[in-house]
Amino acid sequence: MKTNIKSSSKTSSSSVLLKKLNILVAVNQAISRNLNLQESLRATLKILQESYTARGSAIYLIDDIDNTVGIASSVNYHSDTKKFKSGAGLIGQIIETGKPVIIPRISKESQYTDKICAWACEDGKEHSFFGVPIILDYKSLGALIIILSYNPKRDYDTTLNFLSLIASALLQPIRVQKMLVNERKRLMDENVALKSKLQEEFSFFNIIGTSHEMREVFEQVARVASTDTTILIRGDSGTGKELVAKAIHYNSSRSDKPYIRVNCAAIPENLIESEFFGFEKGAFTGAIKPKKGRFELADKGTIFLDEVGDLSMMTQVKLLRVLQEQEFERVGGTETIKVDVRILAATNQDLEQLMGTGEFRDDLYYRLNVFSIFLPPLRERKTDILLLADHFMLKYGRKHRKPVKRISTPAIDMLMRYHWPGNVRELENCIERSVLVCEDQVIHSYHLPPTLQTAESSNTTPRLSLDEAVASYEKELIQDALKSTNGNKAKAARLLNSTERIMGYKIDKFNIDVDRFKP
Repeated sequence: MKTNIKSSSKTSSSSVLLKKLNILVAVNQAISRNLNLQESLRATLKILQESYTARGSAIYLIDDIDNTVGIASSVNYHSDTKKFKSGAGLIGQIIETGKPVIIPRISKESQYTDKICAWACEDGKEHSFFGVPIILDYKSLGALIIILSYNPKRDYDTTLNFLSLIASALLQPIRVQKMLVNERKRLMDENVALKSKLQEEFSFFNIIGTSHEMREVFEQVARVASTDTTILIRGDSGTGKELVAKAIHYNSSRSDKPYIRVNCAAIPENLIESEFFGFEKGAFTGAIKPKKGRFELADKGTIFLDEVGDLSMMTQVKLLRVLQEQEFERVGGTETIKVDVRILAATNQDLEQLMGTGEFRDDLYYRLNVFSIFLPPLRERKTDILLLADHFMLKYGRKHRKPVKRISTPAIDMLMRYHWPGNVRELENCIERSVLVCEDQVIHSYHLPPTLQTAESSNTTPRLSLDEAVASYEKELIQDALKSTNGNKAKAARLLNSTERIMGYKIDKFNIDVDRFKP
């Protein structure tokens, strides 16, 4: 008789164990089938309700942003509290301490009962409360709450262990969700940082120049940046037309939309239409799939048409329609595509002269020339040369890790005397080369490119004797020392390991104006 009782007990235990294993398998299958966190959590709670006869269940998770606790999913579970701080109430304590809580009879433990689980007593039956923390790497992420019918024969430790396994199974979708949220947040932060960096980098305040001509440019850019006006930027090659275009775009309401640059002079005539407007599959040999053109890619943003004066007459006709109607058809297509694009154009050519010779359409000129910004050549704003040179010196010093701190006086004189046919671009290249060949912390005249070291620019004869070359170098050293000491001859002499008498003699010999270096 006793043997039969033991056998029956073993059979019952095996049945319960098998049931719990089946539940765990079902939960893991439900989680692995679905990558959506909300659906995975609800599927788990549904399984517990149907297979484990849970009267109510909920999963609480911590919001990493504001560190509040809220219900991520629930089944037959009611709570008046939407969100609360971690540590508040019974649920908050479970999450904060990382320790499970069991209330065998909710009605008998009123000191632990709060609004979250009080509803379980409403039907007049007795219930048991189980709260299990969801922990990853010793950190609480949330809690699994299960309400079961009260059973005086229930093994609470076994039940708690089983629910802890369920909570552990939930870590997979929660971890994946947190990884996705963190990655999304990282990308958003990167986008915000990139946008801020672009706005800072291409702010018109970073366009260097204090001359009267550049102040007029700043005023014009500030006036039109926030509008959608079509702008024609004019000026010699190398004056910074694209820099102005970027400043206009990144300081406009379209700054978070595409900025598309098209060099009209660099695209072959037979390809420029497909580059502008795109093409459909089969439009020509090699068109194996449709491709969007530059105008379509720039929708809602800005398109910058550089060197617009080099467009052929046929392309000008097709471009005119886009500017007027903001619509076009892809090459080989019949569907009309409408876009919302701001037009910025630039040229270094005399469009009025091209119009006179019939090489540029009048109607396209008047469509582009709604608001014109002219960038003066560098030779007409000499006062900006030193500012630009210092800026490029620091820029390329950091880039090439060279501790260059200043430009010597003779080198500055050479920079100021040169006529700069390549404008700011030529000056930038010149300073970068000088930084690369500079051995110490000062850019000297002999570091400048040979194009600047001519008889006209460096005030030297085409051929120097040894004495003349030594004298020229000696003069430069003395001028540099005087600059470093603010015109103090005694300090300059000590700097060159010489005497004040010899220094005075050399200054008179080379006819150096000392007052020039005094503050």
